Amino acid sequence: MGFALAADTGGTFTDIVGYDRQRQTLFFGKTLTTHDLVDGVLQCVRDIGVDLSAAEVVKHGTTHVINAFVQRSGARTALVTTRGFRDVLEIGRANRPVPFDLRYHRNAPLVPRRFCYEVSGRMDYEGRELEPLDEEELAKLIGVFRVQEIEALAVSFINAYVNPVHEQRAAKIFRDALPDVFIATGTSLSREWYEFERASTAVANAYVGPKANSYVSEFGIELSKAGFRKTFYMMASNGGVLSLDRAKIQPVALLESGPVGGCIGAGVYAHALNLKQVVAFDMGGTTAKCAVLHDGHFDVEPTYYVGGHQRGFPVRSPILDIIEVGAGGGSIAAVDSQGRLSVGPRSAGAEPGPVAFGRGGTEPTVTDANVALGRIGTGAFMGGSLKLDVAGASRAILECVAAPLGFTTSTALDKAAGGILAMAIATMAAAIKEITIERGLDVREFALFVFGGGGPLHGATLARQLHIPRVIVPPHPGNFSALGMLLADARLDDTRTFLRDLNVNSCLEMEQVLGQMEQETSLALQREFQAQETYFERYAEMRYRGQMHSIRIPVMHAATTEDIRAKFDVAYKRRYGHADDTAPVELVALRVTGYAKGDRFDLSGLHSGGKALAKPVPGTRAVYFPELAARLPTAVYRRDSLPEGFSARGPAIIEDYGATTVVEPNDRFEIGQLGQITIHCD
Repeated sequence: MGFALAADTGGTFTDIVGYDRQRQTLFFGKTLTTHDLVDGVLQCVRDIGVDLSAAEVVKHGTTHVINAFVQRSGARTALVTTRGFRDVLEIGRANRPVPFDLRYHRNAPLVPRRFCYEVSGRMDYEGRELEPLDEEELAKLIGVFRVQEIEALAVSFINAYVNPVHEQRAAKIFRDALPDVFIATGTSLSREWYEFERASTAVANAYVGPKANSYVSEFGIELSKAGFRKTFYMMASNGGVLSLDRAKIQPVALLESGPVGGCIGAGVYAHALNLKQVVAFDMGGTTAKCAVLHDGHFDVEPTYYVGGHQRGFPVRSPILDIIEVGAGGGSIAAVDSQGRLSVGPRSAGAEPGPVAFGRGGTEPTVTDANVALGRIGTGAFMGGSLKLDVAGASRAILECVAAPLGFTTSTALDKAAGGILAMAIATMAAAIKEITIERGLDVREFALFVFGGGGPLHGATLARQLHIPRVIVPPHPGNFSALGMLLADARLDDTRTFLRDLNVNSCLEMEQVLGQMEQETSLALQREFQAQETYFERYAEMRYRGQMHSIRIPVMHAATTEDIRAKFDVAYKRRYGHADDTAPVELVALRVTGYAKGDRFDLSGLHSGGKALAKPVPGTRAVYFPELAARLPTAVYRRDSLPEGFSARGPAIIEDYGATTVVEPNDRFEIGQLGQITIHCD
């Protein structure tokens, strides 16, 4: 029996979690992220002394793909499209997300207009050929691409979603003639009718294709050199793992492969703890993320906007519905010329990092504020392997924040650092409100499930501001995203445009199409994962006739028209506050999600505090609590010394290998059966 290993590369830290199946134990590693992401993971593996030859599976989540978009460091890419549609990327959608900004501009397309080419050939909206594909024009373009040194090519034809024959033929011609060029087609990524979104997705996939392929291949080679001989999976944005071959073909599916791991773990814990409604909150070194889970399941959105909805470009690929804000531990605090304090979104990252890390950072960060206020202990952070410079962090806050704000008394440090935390909390609270209150959900009915290096530090304060009654901190929160990857199943999504009025005939046809989609997905799961046990979820995208936007409805096998209509009315009313059960409804698209069950471990084995009833003896240090504007003597516990059933009142600090939990004064906490800390915010 070997072990399973998961690696999560974040903007600041790289985390490793392994599970030894024979001993039923977990082991952890954490290091600062380096410029060479592959070497950073392998260095973390070496630091914890893991023999990769004994590993049976490795799962990896990375920020590599999203970084290529943010930094605009992808391949030299061209687009080939139907004649008359050369400007599809430039035109985009006619909406104006920022209506009152007279200087509004969207971010520039990934492919400039001079690299967008047209070819003759046309399908109609039913997939019938109106004009044959002109292969002579394709042949002429091959020479053009060689001269221009094109590295990646996107092919996206109008109406290809209903008949992709022209797209497939063009792609084959280009692959045969240009074997070193990465080729992506719109219909291999999305079989939906959205012309602009399909083209944008094909371009995005091509843009990151060469770099992502190089990264994934290099990772596999280095793992092999280190002795690994078994299965390597990549974490996908949809909450499942992808085979290496699919990850190379569809690298755009790795957009948010890092952050989703924690949401998967939160879902597994929520189900085990019978938590019906949960806000999963992850605060890392660069950003803070949150997602909503209902009955252990998270929402998956069909479109992701790289660079944000207001100015970014769409990628039509399933992705966890996550709200992300620039408020991480490394977020930089600064005072502008008007005397206003801001925190983030600029981040110190891993290099130079917060001032307290002693790696050359000079600007104060959220982590520096927590260190200066005594909330993070100098000897416990990363097991004491990373020494913290308290004096340096305090000095940076005094010079860069306190002095510009006019704080000169003995409490200047506490006021300035407390202000930094207050600003970060406000940003994070706004993100949670966006994903709950702004969607008609009562946040007071949720539990706040916090993880990441900074989540447990601020969870209780966030809960109090939002009137959330309970905070859950899982075991090993600092490595929880990597832990969630270990718990992830294989997952594949398929979507088809299906424009029909809702009636008896369309329901019968829908059943046939969904059955075909399930069969194709099942075969893919068996081929790519050798899946023995698979299961499926079915959904229909629906709307009132004539509307632009749709909502997703779960569809059972052999569902009747009445069943589907009733679910639609309930979901529509929950989302918008009203519903018209007399208005005609239409189907827009069908979705199938297929899963292959992975090998999961017993969550109860994650708690290292044991079952002893002996009362732990805490240490004590002075900790500043901004809500009380005072430093209080605070009990400091080692988390691995807290047995199941132990409880106490705050103020308290609970120190873990990769994270610190802060319990506010008068709040009560207890250790649960799975090793989780539950904080009751009174």
